[in-house]
Amino acid sequence: MALMPRLRQLMRRTTSASTIGARRPTTGERRGDTLHEDALRAMLVDDPNNIRAFQALSEVVRRRAAEGTQVDDPLSAPTDEIERRRAADLAVWALGEELAGNPRAWYPLIELARLSLADDQDAAIRRLATAADRDPSGAALAEAIAVLRDAGLPVEALGLGVGHWRVRDHTPEVGRQVVRAALDADRIFDARHHLESLALHPDTKAVAPIHAELETEIAQAEQHISGT
Repeated sequence: MALMPRLRQLMRRTTSASTIGARRPTTGERRGDTLHEDALRAMLVDDPNNIRAFQALSEVVRRRAAEGTQVDDPLSAPTDEIERRRAADLAVWALGEELAGNPRAWYPLIELARLSLADDQDAAIRRLATAADRDPSGAALAEAIAVLRDAGLPVEALGLGVGHWRVRDHTPEVGRQVVRAALDADRIFDARHHLESLALHPDTKAVAPIHAELETEIAQAEQHISGT
């Protein structure tokens, strides 16, 4: 069963989706583990875009969800492993939804989009766009473009980037991702155009190595096209 239908089914069984990712100590849980998890949650309350804390807490809820999936029949091990992965994804989904309610939160939306991309591409892209809108630095937009590129959706990545990129305000990493999305989509002319736009960024020192790197990648793509 795909993630989204499984999530809806689980939500019908629970009063709140956020309870999936919530801490539920067991009798065998060590106090150190509990304190570690509480510390991670406190960090995310303070900064919902703390990527390291989110990823660390995701591993905690993934492990707990996977361990809580009962294995009744040794012969069904492959199926049970799939169910454990789904349970782990659902736990991270619940954690992401819990944190995404914060209007400052953009990274949880990135993770929700990553989890839902295969099942509901349009909804995932909307989450990525919302994440980009919430972050004036451009870090969210760079992450969002990378998610779409990694998923083999360079045209969608390019569209998201072009629609949200503010060259003078955003981190130069956005420009890198936009240019590479254009190259992934075999739009070399667009890639060069966006590289020229990146040169408008006020932090010339930060842009210089990125510009040189992308210039080389574009030149290689042009040579490949020309066959030389």
